[in-house]
Order: sequence, then C-alpha cells, then structure tokens
Amino acid sequence: MINTNIDKFDTAILRELQKNGRATIIELSQLVGLSPSPVARRLHNLEKAGFITGYTALLDEAKLGFGVSVFVSVQLDKQVDGALAAFEAAIKQYPEVVDCWLMTGNRDYMLRIAASGLDEFERFLVGTLTKVKGVSSIESSIPLRRVKSGLARTP
Repeated sequence: MINTNIDKFDTAILRELQKNGRATIIELSQLVGLSPSPVARRLHNLEKAGFITGYTALLDEAKLGFGVSVFVSVQLDKQVDGALAAFEAAIKQYPEVVDCWLMTGNRDYMLRIAASGLDEFERFLVGTLTKVKGVSSIESSIPLRRVKSGLARTP
C-alpha cells in the first residue's frame, strides 16, 4: 500500500523537481538533506501515489511563434452531459487551445488560446470556435502581461 501522506521531505522533493525536473537522485538528495536511497524511494512513492503526474519541458510559446494568449469564455446552449462531452471532444482537436476548464458561474468553459497574433486568433475564433456545435456565446479577453506564473501549488 502506498502512503498518500507527505511530509516536509516529500514536499521539498516536489519543490525541487518543479524548479528542475531533470535533477538526479544525487542532486535531489543534496538539496533536501537525505541520502540518495530514501530520496529514490520517496520519489518512487510520490510517482505511484499520483503526486507526480509526469515530466515535461517548459516551452517559451513566444519564441515558438505563439506570442499572443487570449482567454475565451464559452457558454453552451445546453448544459447536459452529451453537450458537454461533445464540446470537450471538439476542443481537444484544436492545437490553438492549450488550456480548457469546465467552469461554474455564467460561462461553461474557460479556454486559453495560444496564437501567433490577433489575425490567427481571429481566424480560429471565426472559422473554428464559433462553428463548434452547441456554442451559444463567446467572450474573449486579451491579457496585457503575466503577473505571476506557477506550475502547481505545493504544501
């Protein structure tokens, strides 16, 4: 059985991995103050318990040519299971949509669109998003600058 309670060492391991996901067991052990063997065991347990869901590289969207983010809230004409599932399946097909959240409140979904510019966003909005079955209204907001960026909150 895997222990899902985490302590200060587990939290330290998680924080260090957020800073550098390529850190070795040796590096992690030096950073968190444990020998390599317990760090390796803890890391394995954190992965098995689902605290660590994967490893990836963080990419600079602007350097890749996608310097414009637009937040788009979407309201569907029906909020029944079938309509939600159909919308979610459609949205998963579009690489422009980098984040999609089911929301409470006046809107059903919040999307973050990454585009090369406003012209690409307009083409996506008019040519694709407005044509997704079940969409009744869309509201867009363009962020001026990112004030804070985080990966995941740790204890």
